[in-house]
Amino acid sequence: MKINTRNILLSLLLIFSIALTACGSAATPTAAPVTKAPIATEAPATQAPTEAPTQASAAPANPNLILATTTSTQDSGLLDVLIPMFEEQTGYKVQSVAVGSGQAMEMGQQGNADVLLVHSPSAETTFMSDSWGKDRALVMHNDFIIVGPAADPAKIKGLSAMDAFKAIAAAQATFVARADKSGTSTKELGIWKKAEVDPSTTKPAWYIETGQGMGASSTIASEKGAYTLSDRATFLANKANLQLEILVEGDNSLLNVYHVITVNPDKWPKVNYEGAMAFYKFMTEPSTQDVISKFGVDKYGQQLFIPDGTKTDAELGL
Repeated sequence: MKINTRNILLSLLLIFSIALTACGSAATPTAAPVTKAPIATEAPATQAPTEAPTQASAAPANPNLILATTTSTQDSGLLDVLIPMFEEQTGYKVQSVAVGSGQAMEMGQQGNADVLLVHSPSAETTFMSDSWGKDRALVMHNDFIIVGPAADPAKIKGLSAMDAFKAIAAAQATFVARADKSGTSTKELGIWKKAEVDPSTTKPAWYIETGQGMGASSTIASEKGAYTLSDRATFLANKANLQLEILVEGDNSLLNVYHVITVNPDKWPKVNYEGAMAFYKFMTEPSTQDVISKFGVDKYGQQLFIPDGTKTDAELGL
């Protein structure tokens, strides 16, 4: 019995020893996953940030862009088409300020605009020579027209622009002038000078100065049965609401040319020159020029603007 009891005890010790060894072996592999777990968790964490910088680099560093432009580009509806295109393609947000060309250039001189879209070539030349502008390019043109009541009391229909102004002054027929330093106002004053009449200085009763944009000035002319000088695009865009007719057109002196100009960062380091150049390139690239060429055709049966992105000033006689 003693032998058997001893054998039983030895057998139990052997079984217990084997059990301990098995437990020890089983514990060893469990350590491996614990060590690997952080490695597995770190791999995706390294990949996640890699996408964020790519998306951030696609956005402009400064997305806010101030465009000082003429009322004609606004009143004609052209900017309502072009600005959303530009914003979608580039990520910039445009704050458009529609004033006369002279006021737009004053904004540039004061560093209150990043880029200009204007139509006063002689004033633009001075602006550039004084180094207020950095880059300047042709964008498009249309023409000025002299409009007035169908009755045409001064009998100007078919005359040249200069002769029409002479006839208006002689008849003392009501004429509405913008008087806002715009490209249109500058053109009008130039025609009066050629006609050797100076109503802006003498202030006759028949000469009404509005100090407003083309749309508002045309409305006043319509209400008063008066003559006025308008760009064709704004007139056609508002014709349905006006009691005015085109009486003088096609005169070579009535060409209306638009340029895009970036404000010089050497004068105003805080201007958004990168955004200005993006707009500059956008306005002259073929796809935008194609949109400009088609603008207004479906509604008015004719182009409101002729694209000039591939032309030079000399080709337009400037």
